[in-house]
Amino acid sequence: MIKLTRRTFAALALGATLVAANPVFAQTGTPHLILTLDDGVVDIELLPAIAPKHVERIVTLTEQGAYDGVVFHRVIDGFMAQTGDVQNGKADSPNYNLAMAGTGGSDLPDVEAEFNSESFQRGVVGAARSQNPNSFNSQFFITTADASFLDGQYTVFGKVVSGMEAVDALEKGPQSQNGAVANPDKIITAKIEYK
Repeated sequence: MIKLTRRTFAALALGATLVAANPVFAQTGTPHLILTLDDGVVDIELLPAIAPKHVERIVTLTEQGAYDGVVFHRVIDGFMAQTGDVQNGKADSPNYNLAMAGTGGSDLPDVEAEFNSESFQRGVVGAARSQNPNSFNSQFFITTADASFLDGQYTVFGKVVSGMEAVDALEKGPQSQNGAVANPDKIITAKIEYK
């Protein structure tokens, strides 16, 4: 017979609470965001150790199918590609409005910043936000070159481990329009895999 002390019971209860509160991290392995684009598959290793709330949001929205069909509404050559407006940027939705893409998010509340020491180098994935540092909701960007001037101002939550050639091939917008893309590429499908 096992004797449970108050300390043992409390530890078990705390452990159960943590697993229940963060089912995202109950999986084995590291979560990867897999984006299928017209020009290939992009494998993004998510970084829950440094940005757990951001990773949890990305996993939640991906598992809901929210990113399927969402356009890369802003792509600046030699800088970054931005996507993730699940409200206004879903190309197959009756609510799709390219002029509004980039202005929306999801129905979930915003996520507080989780600034960390990771540097925005080529292939780093960051949380898009408004002027308010705690306004990340669903949009994110992938840097295509050194963008270390963003360090400490935007949350890094992932890194591309393969498929940067597909990101490089995305339709780009003109500098005069701050990278707004007239005929944007989209995420065909997005899924989470644990590796």
